[in-house]
Amino acid sequence: MKDYNYIKQFFKQADNKIYIVMETLDFSKWLEEREVNKQHEDYFVALCREIISQQLSGKAANAIIKRFEDLFDGGVNPDAILKLEAQQLRDIGMSWAKTKYVQDLAKKVKDNVIDLMSLEQFDDDAVVEELTKVKGVGPWTAEMFLIFHLHREDVFSFGDLGLKKGFTKVYGVENPTQQNIETVIKNWKPYRSYGSIALWHSLDNR
Repeated sequence: MKDYNYIKQFFKQADNKIYIVMETLDFSKWLEEREVNKQHEDYFVALCREIISQQLSGKAANAIIKRFEDLFDGGVNPDAILKLEAQQLRDIGMSWAKTKYVQDLAKKVKDNVIDLMSLEQFDDDAVVEELTKVKGVGPWTAEMFLIFHLHREDVFSFGDLGLKKGFTKVYGVENPTQQNIETVIKNWKPYRSYGSIALWHSLDNR
């Protein structure tokens, strides 16, 4: 892992506009948390949280996640989820769709259809392919998992509205196309995740 000073110097040479945004940020906490999470994070729990958080504000998502995790005295795991009635998940505020998605995730992990611990050995495209086997997990959720849980350094989610808004703010391009964005971020490789985080922070997001 490169330290953040190295990353900033890389962007100073590659793209001065995003470098100016980075100069206002302190990534040290994120980098420290990344190293801790690599050792201790439960990917199953993390993916449940990502599913629950889809299309919700941070406050609403956190409230439902807390109620979800409080259902399990012995911790969140596939067996515990599959023992619950669907209505128990509905009663804490989860939609029927998300209830089915979390149940599908639990079943696929239990049946070894997907092996979350093996994801660390997969390249980024293979991780997306593996995670999207789960109902309700599309490319966007898989890409957020890559950035924030597997801590991959070269991910950009073209389907993320916040990134498009950040791109408009930083580069002054209204309604940017994927080609507009690709023309700029090709210069960010192999550190596009850092550029993504800077764009989110330009909007005070995530």
